[in-house]
Amino acid sequence: MNEQLLAKTFVELADTLVADFDLIDFLRLLTDRCVGMLDVSAAGVLLADRAGELRVMAASDEQVRLLELFQLQNDEGPCLECFHTGAPVTVPDLGVEAARWPRFASQARRSGYSAVQALPMRLRDEVVGALNLFRSTPGSFDPAATPIAQALADVATISLLQQRSSQRTSLLNEQLQTALNSRVLIEQAKGKLAERQGIDMEQAFTALRGYARAHNLRLSDLARAFIDGTEPLTGLGC
Repeated sequence: MNEQLLAKTFVELADTLVADFDLIDFLRLLTDRCVGMLDVSAAGVLLADRAGELRVMAASDEQVRLLELFQLQNDEGPCLECFHTGAPVTVPDLGVEAARWPRFASQARRSGYSAVQALPMRLRDEVVGALNLFRSTPGSFDPAATPIAQALADVATISLLQQRSSQRTSLLNEQLQTALNSRVLIEQAKGKLAERQGIDMEQAFTALRGYARAHNLRLSDLARAFIDGTEPLTGLGC
């Protein structure tokens, strides 16, 4: 494991006390770094909204995002179980879990994933979501990497608060609701850009994210401007 990258990631996940903190980009960083450091094929983050309903907030690629949505729509899978129990769920081989999660296990294998590990995102005793790691081949997850993955999930959860006060729960709820609204805008912008450029949704997200960073813009603000036509995304051929 790249120790320098790991240290940098912890710093980045902890450094949220800034005016332009972007939750969507922050959670995408978490999933990308998990894939880059933990020998997994894909990663996703589910967070609970104000009503306690899980939502897909970030995914390392479009394939796993769709699988996470499938899991929520069918109300079964290891990530939901992890959220509801507050305990990690590790499945080295989804092929032997058909009876446990019949629809999810089948869909996951069709999507190219054979193993999954779901880790709780906890704020003390309150579980606010789950970090989900997927592998394309069956087999045990690295026992040395699991505590690191849980530590990343814990640091990310704590960092979501931004404030250490008695209002932390309401602050977190407001952040998550804002992020949910932003996610809708970003998905719309992805679809618009993908159609115009003739690219897939993952490529569209990468282009939007890169443009936002290059021009010091929040992803949600860029998405809104692109949708309403006030930001033509100069340089992307739009």
